[in-house]
Amino acid sequence: MMLTASNLIYHNLVGLYVKIAHSTDPTQTGLEGRVIDETSRTLTLSTSVGNKIVPKIHSRFAFYLPSEVVVEGSDIMLSPEERLKKLQRRRR
Repeated sequence: MMLTASNLIYHNLVGLYVKIAHSTDPTQTGLEGRVIDETSRTLTLSTSVGNKIVPKIHSRFAFYLPSEVVVEGSDIMLSPEERLKKLQRRRR
């Protein structure tokens, strides 16, 4: 399945470039880098100042495919495997 804005939340996010568009932690807003790890509750980013762990909850992420796609952290609060299962259940 090709990665598009409409199916981004069902894909593994590792390897994608992302910017924190908004966070309840003001020190994380504007942070950007490549996703190097993902758990059900966090994204680990490789940034210019080192690796940073960002909680998904209370954050808004701007992923850069060819164009910017903004995703609420609450929409990706499951592990990649669980999000894929959710997509498969929706298609039945």
